[in-house]
Order: sequence, then structure tokens, then C-alpha cells
Amino acid sequence: MPELLRALTSRNFRLFFIGQGVSLVGTWMQQLAAAWLVYRLSGSPLLLGVTGFASQIPILFLAPFGGLLADRLDRRKTLLVSQALAAAQALLLAALTFSGRVEVWHVIAAAVCLGVINAFDVPLRQAFLLEMVGSRELLPNAIALNSFLMNGSRLIGPPLAGLLLALFGEGWCFLANAASYGAIIVGLAAMHVPPRARSAASRWRAELREAVDFAAHYLPCRTLLTLVAWLSLLANPYSSLLPVFARDLLGGDARTLGWLNGAASVGAVAGVVFLATRRGIHRLERITALSAASAGAGLIAFALSRTPALSLAVLPLVGFGILLTTASANTILQTVVPDRLRGRIVSFHVAAFLGMAPIGHFVLGFVAEHFGAPAALIASGAGCLAAAAWFASRLSVVRQALATHPAAAAGPPA
Repeated sequence: MPELLRALTSRNFRLFFIGQGVSLVGTWMQQLAAAWLVYRLSGSPLLLGVTGFASQIPILFLAPFGGLLADRLDRRKTLLVSQALAAAQALLLAALTFSGRVEVWHVIAAAVCLGVINAFDVPLRQAFLLEMVGSRELLPNAIALNSFLMNGSRLIGPPLAGLLLALFGEGWCFLANAASYGAIIVGLAAMHVPPRARSAASRWRAELREAVDFAAHYLPCRTLLTLVAWLSLLANPYSSLLPVFARDLLGGDARTLGWLNGAASVGAVAGVVFLATRRGIHRLERITALSAASAGAGLIAFALSRTPALSLAVLPLVGFGILLTTASANTILQTVVPDRLRGRIVSFHVAAFLGMAPIGHFVLGFVAEHFGAPAALIASGAGCLAAAAWFASRLSVVRQALATHPAAAAGPPA
């Protein structure tokens, strides 16, 4: 296999890659359709922020318990349950929309349900990667390709959703998402995963405390999680304001919204390609600082733009910066974390990346409602630049701590 796709030598990961790719196209379609539906029904940027808040706030509080389950239960079987539940909520939302009875609170309630499901599903999926590929050498590439799925599907899902929205309405996007879960369910069911050796479970509070102590006292872990949390709070929620930019500031429609979402994914995919070609974590901490700065600069440029061409040109910087920062942090953490703590430490990364975003959605919606969407994104971009500068000031001590780990001391990528 080409160097870029070396994790696909694993049959289990190939099944996951195909099934998850189809499923995530549907996920992006639902996310865009839900935002458009809320804005069409309410015309409120604040409610856009509330919807984003509702979809992710459960992750902030429940993801550590998802990580705990990932270290205790059969990950493949538990993922089958979580995917089936996610399909059910999408089907219910489609039924409400087709019946003409859908209201804003229905969309928000569905977002809360999906957030609860994802709080357990995402740590499970991340922790399951090593079991799927069966080799620690392939793990960094598997993490990068998993990130590619999320962002590569964004190149397809939002533009397709924009087309379906313009032609048929939101209900078809929700129905397509419900159907797309079938692909990952079939893939998980077809996998052959050897039994995982698990230590005897102790009290759940003791297990969580063990992971918290590791994250708090191991400097690279503590610093990376802090950066990811700040970037998620400041940069990730920009997507909830894209309907405002698409319709009110750029004079477009649902198709414009789809192209804006897709443009951000171009940069994200470029970040994934870069990360997938690397071996090990040598100098990855320096790349993390630069990518966080890229996200901040891209947000400021997008906020100041009033032409679709310029907006589409600068959004890749935002996607590149967010993806490379979070995926690099995830790669470093999964490389150095002890196997017995993998699910729990991964869940902290999930909570920092996805769990802090809802607070940002709410704050960004509030600022946009009172001061305008451009002002909100300029403030977010400036905050990202400050966070990148803080992390850069700590690079030397982070590098020293990582240098004691064999994976970090292996030298530059082959």
C-alpha cells in the first residue's frame, strides 16, 4: 500500500474506513440541514449557537464515562449499539420534518440526544483504532486516516446537503443520514477482532482518578489538552455562524453554505495528508503550535471578507489549523499513553475538543447576536493566536518531556 494509506493493510480498518466514510457523509448532511432549518424557522443567530451548544455539551460531562466504558467493555459490540441509537434519532427527526410538525425545539432535542450518544461513541471509536489495526506502528496513520474521514466526508456531505436543501428540503438530509449508519453497522459486524486482555475492573471513581492524575501530572498531556480545549472553545464554533455569512453577508443561499463548509474541509484534508505521511511524533509539538496560529489567522481573514471568492480562499486555513492541531495532539497522546489508560485519556481529548465547543457555540452566538457575526469571529481568531503563542512559549519543556519517550526519540519521519 502507498505510505499514505498503510493502515488500510488491516482488513478490519478497511471495513471501518468504508463504513465510517459513508456514515460521516450523512452526519455532515444532517448537521448542515439542522442549522439551516433552525435559521429558517427562527432567523436567530443565538438559536444557531444554542443548537450547536445542545449537540455537544453532553460530551463535556459524559465523555470521561465513555472512556471508562471503552476500557471495560467490548468496544466493537458497544459501538454497534451506539450507531443503532444514532440512526434512530436521525430517522425520528426525518419523520417530524416530513410531517410538517417540526419545530426548533425538536431539532435542539435531537441534538441533545445525539450529543449523549457521541459522548460514549467517540471515545470508543478512538480507543478501538489500535485493536482494529493490530499494530502500534500503524496507529498514527490510522488516527490520521480517521481524521481524513471526518474532513473528507465534509467535502461531500455539506455540498450534497446544500443541493438537497435547495431542491427538496431538510427532511431528505435527515433520512439520508439515518440510512448512512447502515454502512458502519455492517462494517463493525463483519470485523474479526481478537479478545482484548482487560485487567479486573476496580471502582469507577478510582479508575477515573488514575487517569486524571496521569493527565494532570504528565506535562505534554496537560499542555496539549489545554491547547485543544482553548482552540475548541474559540475556533471550532465558527461553523454555527456560517448560515449568517452565507445568506446575510455574502448574499448566497443553501448552496453557498454548502460550499463554505466544503472549503474548510479542503484545508483539513491537506492537514490529514501531511499528518498521514509522517512516522512517529518527532517535532509534532512544533507543528501543533503553528497549526493553531493558522486557525486564528484564517478566522480573522474570513470575518473581514465580503466576497464569496475570498471567503472560500481563506476558510481552508481554518480547517487546516483546527484539524492539524487536534489530530497532532491526539497522535502524541495515543503514542505515549499507557495501554491500560487509553480509553480514558482519549476521552479527555474528546471532551477537550468536542466538549468545549458547545460553550463556544453559545458564547459566539450571543456575541454575534449583539455585536455582529464578523466581530465574534475576529475575537475568536485573536484568542486562537494568543493560545498558539502560549503553547509556543512552552515548547521547550514539552519537547524535553517527550524526549524521554522512545517514540519521540526515534528521529524524523522515514
